[in-house]
Amino acid sequence: MSGLCAACRVGIAIVKGDGIGPELVESAIEILNAATAFDGPTLDFETVSGGADTFSRTGEAMSAETLERLRTEYAAIMKGPVGLPEVRHKGGTEGGLLGGVLRIGLDTFANVRPIRLLQGVNTPVRHQAGDIDFVIVRENTEGLYLSRGVGVRTAHAASDQLMVTRHGCERISRYGFELARKRRGAPKDGARRVTCVDKSNVLTSYAFFRAIFDEVAAEYPDIEADYRYADAAAHDLVADPGHFDVIVTENFLGDLLSDLGAATVGGLGMCGSANIGLGVSYFEPIHGSAPAIAGKHLANPTSQVLCAAMMLDHLGYVEVAGRIVRAVETSYAHGEIALNSLGQPREGTLAATKTIISHL
Repeated sequence: MSGLCAACRVGIAIVKGDGIGPELVESAIEILNAATAFDGPTLDFETVSGGADTFSRTGEAMSAETLERLRTEYAAIMKGPVGLPEVRHKGGTEGGLLGGVLRIGLDTFANVRPIRLLQGVNTPVRHQAGDIDFVIVRENTEGLYLSRGVGVRTAHAASDQLMVTRHGCERISRYGFELARKRRGAPKDGARRVTCVDKSNVLTSYAFFRAIFDEVAAEYPDIEADYRYADAAAHDLVADPGHFDVIVTENFLGDLLSDLGAATVGGLGMCGSANIGLGVSYFEPIHGSAPAIAGKHLANPTSQVLCAAMMLDHLGYVEVAGRIVRAVETSYAHGEIALNSLGQPREGTLAATKTIISHL
């Protein structure tokens, strides 16, 4: 329990989300309760309103009052996927998304997305378990997505701006190097390595990002600084994923590359993520709300369950978090959870959840 009080009560805010979100969150809560039943903290879950349904009812994806409560009243936040394609702003963008609201509002500057291939998971690539184990550290508050909701549009043209700052580039680069010090290194050669991914050969903003990365890299002589242009990185994440340990990149590029990485390890349903800041942090799958299968209990709960484990680890309950991760690994390694061609567990969400619990 890493010295933390096993009998402590820990307040967790829950954003159930839209589409498949509520059923995935329910699965994760069931597993969290089972994992902490005997020697973990008491998790006090409280649901707060946010997402497409909230937008449809109130005109905003989350109220300022709710955001303030999240900032001040909880130890962490677990969020299901949000958004529905038919719920839109007048400008055409989705109205139920919470990325800009939470990431900017809570200043969770580091979006941390582990990409790892587990034993027993079939993928479209030739790699085996152990060949793919890297983390994408995506800057969360700047970059192209800073233009969310403030782009310029006329009947004939539209424009969004990409902006990065010294402060933002420094702290995301430093987070990546600190994370590399905690990891075992790249699967291929064991090197602790941080790869800066950008398009500095084309755009001034990315050249600035790389220059600041270089300044921070000089503070970490024990970690190898590495570089890829984004298009080359997309190629190498498929052709040579074992080279990568930690990847640091701008917001938009990190969004694209993490989905590519997910395809190599069994699909989006295999990947959770953490949004880390100096205050409260929140944890969510990297995929969307998949409304076409909502309520059918077909979705893979693994992403949400791994989010729950990341949350416990972040809060300091390392042993309980590890137990959940090992239960997921065992379930796949034994063939008890098998995925179909759509990345869904063949026996459904509920059966996958029960299997994971059986290995806790």
